[in-house]
Amino acid sequence: MFDDPTRRRWLLDAAGGFGWLALAGILGSERGQAAPHFAPRAKRVIQVFSVGGMSHIDTFDFKPELKRRDGQPFDMPTFFGQGGNLWACPWEFKQHGESGQWVSGLLPNLAKQVDHLTIVRSMVARSANHMPAVAQMNTGFILTGFPAMGAWVTYALGSENENLPAFVVLPDQKGNPWGGSVQWSNGFLPAAVQGTAFRTQGDGPPVPDLTRPEGVSETARNGAMQWLRQMNERYTAANPGDSSLDARIRSYEVAAQMQVSVPEIADLSRETDATRSLYGFDEEKTAGMAKNCLLARRLLEHGVRFVQIYQGGAGGNWDAHGSLIANHQGMADEYDRPVAALLEDLRSRGLLEDTLVMGITEFGRTPVSQGSGKNAGRDHHANCFTCWMAGAGLKPGFSFGASDELGYEPAENPVEIFDLHATALHLLGLDHERLTYYHNGIDRRLTDVHGRVLWDLFS
Repeated sequence: MFDDPTRRRWLLDAAGGFGWLALAGILGSERGQAAPHFAPRAKRVIQVFSVGGMSHIDTFDFKPELKRRDGQPFDMPTFFGQGGNLWACPWEFKQHGESGQWVSGLLPNLAKQVDHLTIVRSMVARSANHMPAVAQMNTGFILTGFPAMGAWVTYALGSENENLPAFVVLPDQKGNPWGGSVQWSNGFLPAAVQGTAFRTQGDGPPVPDLTRPEGVSETARNGAMQWLRQMNERYTAANPGDSSLDARIRSYEVAAQMQVSVPEIADLSRETDATRSLYGFDEEKTAGMAKNCLLARRLLEHGVRFVQIYQGGAGGNWDAHGSLIANHQGMADEYDRPVAALLEDLRSRGLLEDTLVMGITEFGRTPVSQGSGKNAGRDHHANCFTCWMAGAGLKPGFSFGASDELGYEPAENPVEIFDLHATALHLLGLDHERLTYYHNGIDRRLTDVHGRVLWDLFS
């Protein structure tokens, strides 16, 4: 027998050809609930996470009073303590669709989808710092170490396929969000429900190390894996609390299927030219998000339950402390067309009816400027921001909550992230108060001890 450290090192080396870390999210039979608590409206989820803090008052939250008072002083605390004067949105707002929803000129393509959106304009976060704010939007907590929403959903409902992870993450080509893989962690849940991050940079395969090492025959590889499986099973029997190893064993069982299924799903050349054009493959600025949004749709079609798309990473995001106009215009140019295409594509294929699409960000931005002149920006603002949802039996063309006349704080129906999570879980047929996991003496929940379902959002 190997001693534990040596054995684990050997296992990592021996399993290199199967990329076990990328496969750990595949666990169709490992679940905390045998079925939803009640009939679900949604079978699957796509989250589009705009990293850095998309400005609500420059996208979905029209403030005529802010325009009227443009340039006037306004005393408010800011994250960096550099608050300037009130600053009106530099882009023109217009009403769109039969619902007459207000959207700024930053998002002309999403503006055409407003009759399918449910917009929440009174979101409140508990931190104005990126890392804890992104963590709260993902896990419900501003501290790390807690499971992501995708992990909770996987734990509760399991997988709808045997060949793919139930929870897939598509990072921005510009890099990971603050915290990296912490943001799609399983936390204290079984290791097998963590998110599986696909590689989105470059032209390589989305999951590395799936193919058999060069020079190793299939017979030799199968024999080695059979012996390794026996060793793993023996170790698991002797260490029943080690869920990470159990996840690894189970990942091997579907590695062969993934060798076939992943390359096929990731081959976006199978899509028509019209579909690729719809998403924006024909423009450099939209090509990255187009790839992730189209891949997300294909993953859903093949039974992946929860897909998270990140827009924004270490190489660029919505964090516009300076040069707001250039920053937000550039990020919107990447985001608008592919995300609108995703909604349109899902709707045309009949998938939007039972898919929950969530457009989220960690917080908003201040109604006052940070700095002045053409290089002015906006600071972090957790007091009020906007998120949107679509599909899954929600009221289309509907807005909920409202900020005050300057977009500083909610004027009616404040919505905490716990409420957003409770509502999303309910759409999946899950009672957020009953979806629990006992850890360190506490029945933990995605919504902690908070959360209310936003019944007004349902059709």
